[in-house]
Amino acid sequence: MTVRLRIRAITLRDANEYVAAIHRHHRPVTGHKFSLAVLDRSGAIRGVAIVGRPVSRHRDDGMTLEVTRVATDGCPNACSALYGASWRAARALGYARIGTYTLASEPGTSLRAAGWRAVHTVRGRSWSAPSRHRTDRHPLEDKVLWEPPQPA
Repeated sequence: MTVRLRIRAITLRDANEYVAAIHRHHRPVTGHKFSLAVLDRSGAIRGVAIVGRPVSRHRDDGMTLEVTRVATDGCPNACSALYGASWRAARALGYARIGTYTLASEPGTSLRAAGWRAVHTVRGRSWSAPSRHRTDRHPLEDKVLWEPPQPA
């Protein structure tokens, strides 16, 4: 049986609460441009996506957004529904590009299902530097950048 899903806006606070409870390896975020929830027929939240400015300053051109968190309870098609809705919402707001990163060890099945493509691999590394010490709270393995096809 296929679960009927719908998308709606959600506050950053509520999305972060969901991420804190469900996400495997990331913590909540401090800011966003918008957040989305995917709900089942009963109205229960089955997943969330948080979309904000790109983490990489090289991608932060004012016309690009990044899906910084996606977390679901495993509901079939919830991730791909959130990725597709994030891109549609970003385009509706006038953005030209959107991307997201997965760990190299993750298959990206939901991204492929949403039509996104792997476009680049980024070497995993610490964010700490002698000039600005940081405590690493993120996985240090390589990451894969994914983007949806650009509209014609």
